[in-house]
Amino acid sequence: MMFIKSDSEIRLMRKAGAVAAGALEAAGKAVCPGISTKELDRIVESYIQSHGARPSFKGYGGFPASACISINEVVIHGIPSESRVLQEGDIVSVDVGAYLNGFHGDTANTFPVGRVSEEAARLIEATRESLRRAELLLRDGVRLGDIGHCIESYVQQFGYSPVRDFVGHGVGRALHEDPNIPNYGRAGHGLRLPKGATVAIEPMINQGTERVIVSSEDGWTVTTADGKLSAHCEHTFFIDADCAHILTRVE
Repeated sequence: MMFIKSDSEIRLMRKAGAVAAGALEAAGKAVCPGISTKELDRIVESYIQSHGARPSFKGYGGFPASACISINEVVIHGIPSESRVLQEGDIVSVDVGAYLNGFHGDTANTFPVGRVSEEAARLIEATRESLRRAELLLRDGVRLGDIGHCIESYVQQFGYSPVRDFVGHGVGRALHEDPNIPNYGRAGHGLRLPKGATVAIEPMINQGTERVIVSSEDGWTVTTADGKLSAHCEHTFFIDADCAHILTRVE
């Protein structure tokens, strides 16, 4: 079931999205060699709480932190730790959700840690660009297959692979709502998104194989099967008649 949001609900979602975006921005500014992923998590949680919201992820399905912080070959759902310290040349994906006034905002980005390799920088840029290109398609009636095909066909030209085991999703009163939004697909196929839908589109792009492994130790950490790098970028969007509006922007 897809939930169509009213104008008043969109205004509330925009406020939740702005808090999530601000927390992500604060974490991104703090990214540097020597900082622990736990400290980044504290920055995210403090920002969200100081704006009258609560972290969407903390306790969700038992997740123990306010942000998912994933380094290098970790695709998503990295658990922050005092002992995991960022190193020069790493790339780190930070995924943030904020819950405010009954609605969630969900956003993510991948940041370079100091000077990174050209290969890592290209992966980050391609992932961000794939989301920008998908955004241009978003309007009343866009098909899920067109969104997925746009992302997949763009990154494949660089030899990259979109993750298939994890996807984007609807977002609103629940952190994860219908429909699922894959980062792959056939153009001209799939469910149509109507005006009023609110969705989190989140390319998760691997440098090598699309295959991933979920940690058997913590049940959360998802890594690339070949140990190569992965990048992640996400915004929450409102589908309008002729375009889409990003709800996860700093106000």
